[in-house]
Amino acid sequence: MKKTVLFDLDGTIINSEEGITNCIRYVLDYWGMEHPSQKDLLCFIGPPLREQFMNVFGWSHEKAEESVIKFRERFDKIGLYECELYPGIRQLIEELHKKGFQVALASSKHEDACVRIIEHFHLEPYFAGIFGSTRDGKISAKKQVLEVALNKLGASKEESLLIGDTRFDVLGAKEAGIDCIGVTYGFGTREELQAAGAAAVADTAEEAGDYIERI
Repeated sequence: MKKTVLFDLDGTIINSEEGITNCIRYVLDYWGMEHPSQKDLLCFIGPPLREQFMNVFGWSHEKAEESVIKFRERFDKIGLYECELYPGIRQLIEELHKKGFQVALASSKHEDACVRIIEHFHLEPYFAGIFGSTRDGKISAKKQVLEVALNKLGASKEESLLIGDTRFDVLGAKEAGIDCIGVTYGFGTREELQAAGAAAVADTAEEAGDYIERI
């Protein structure tokens, strides 16, 4: 039975589409570029920003780095709070905590932003730890964040799992040696999550909770 449940943030606990895409447009305005469609901007939700700027726009590491700084210029003041909790997620987190699970956050978003968002929604009492990427880029991939989280929590891989919404979560969990429950209410699809090797795929937070005690 699992004892530690790690949650992704964007697309799993919060719907951050508005805040993140608004900040991407802010970066594109800075470079004098036209805005892609809203749908085309969704790929920036989940993976590390620096790498995604390079992958999507073909930018150099230096330009991507400057873009991350520009992104955070708006995000840290405004975009951070342009989000909302998904239905049922507060209840799931509270229930897991009440049942004695060790609950923690593991996100590719920078760690101080993760802390501020969790505090904004008054969820911090339920979390044994909040882990994210570092501003210097030394910790950014999901695998790295998960490894730091497991180490600091003193949690075994066999007794831990991640709940996330994209293939980046599933693949990162596999690389870190833990199971992942994929959720379809975020930014990934059932097909994507299954193809990546999710241990289970849930359509709601409540359904994800049901799977936790079965895996």
